[in-house]
Amino acid sequence: MIVGICMMELYLPDNGSLKDKRQVLKSLKDRVKQRFNVSIAEVDGQDLWQKTVLGIACVGNRKDHIHSVLDKVVGAVRGTPRVEIINYRLELL
Repeated sequence: MIVGICMMELYLPDNGSLKDKRQVLKSLKDRVKQRFNVSIAEVDGQDLWQKTVLGIACVGNRKDHIHSVLDKVVGAVRGTPRVEIINYRLELL
């Protein structure tokens, strides 16, 4: 069993409140979960309006497949309006 982990730091420039942030993140997380069948959660920055850190996990039996799925998740997030990726890190365990 191989576990792929992606930690993604995001900047949400248009948010003026935590309510705005929750709305954008809920939409993003739901879309990523449904499209890529991964687990995703906000793991840091919960009290900040414009910054957050998402943790994304994928489990499988082939490294190349897991790496490909996580790369596609990063691409999908990168293409999301109102969201900018500051930094991300992929890890396979």
